[in-house]
Amino acid sequence: MQKNQLLVIGLAAASVVALLAFGRITPKPRQHEHAAQGGAMPQGQNVAKANFEDLLAKAKKKVPADQLVKITGWENAVVRGDVKTQQITAYQQLYTIWDSLNELPIAAHYAAEAAKLENSGKSLTFAANLFLDHLSHTQDAGVRMWEADKAMELLDKAIALEPTNDTLKIKKGALLVGNTSDPMQGIGILMEVANRNPDFLDAQLSLANFAITSGQFDKAIERMEKVLERHPDEPKAMFVLAYAYENKGDNAKAVDWLRKCRKLIQDPSLAAEIDAYINRIKQ
Repeated sequence: MQKNQLLVIGLAAASVVALLAFGRITPKPRQHEHAAQGGAMPQGQNVAKANFEDLLAKAKKKVPADQLVKITGWENAVVRGDVKTQQITAYQQLYTIWDSLNELPIAAHYAAEAAKLENSGKSLTFAANLFLDHLSHTQDAGVRMWEADKAMELLDKAIALEPTNDTLKIKKGALLVGNTSDPMQGIGILMEVANRNPDFLDAQLSLANFAITSGQFDKAIERMEKVLERHPDEPKAMFVLAYAYENKGDNAKAVDWLRKCRKLIQDPSLAAEIDAYINRIKQ
């Protein structure tokens, strides 16, 4: 099983999810006291949402001259193009160039512009995921606000095209909980999916993670135990259950579940991280 298959649960304010997004699994202890605030959009602070034109201008200052010529050419092609297919091509080329330059927010913007013109669930979801992936890494609150808005717009368009797609709804629910001022709407979406489809693992894991961030460890434990009753060899549920027990202060049970999880892991690097996590808890 691959690391991202085991532990990528979705965008959330939850400590576990935030850690997974950064490519590691060993949590810092007792983060729940501030995790809900830390993952959400800043409230009561004078943080301005980032502006794409400003981000673009800043990024262009770092671009080599030969690449900047290509970028300008495709930008002009967008302006001149009066045929949708030509505009889509120009936006896709701009996405490719900026992606190769590792300017991910700029690349995501152009992928989004192409996706909105294509208006397919696949392209809209792809662009939304670009914003969600970068959102989970950046520490810039203004950029996070901008990316959350862009991701929400794309997810709403994708859901309108695919109203029965629960995966899209989970992404939207987690985004609302972790990155907006309306977390209860997100929880409602997650609960609706989880109650309608108890075997939809991402919904169950997301709800458990959000319970952990709010200090409701028993609720998280109960939810994961129910998942394991139906799917006794699910390592994701074991990992989140262990994390809930650790935060509750029951390190013995946390270690026990981590060891059970560890037995199901084939990836050597992931197994080593779990071993390190176990050793830290036991200290």
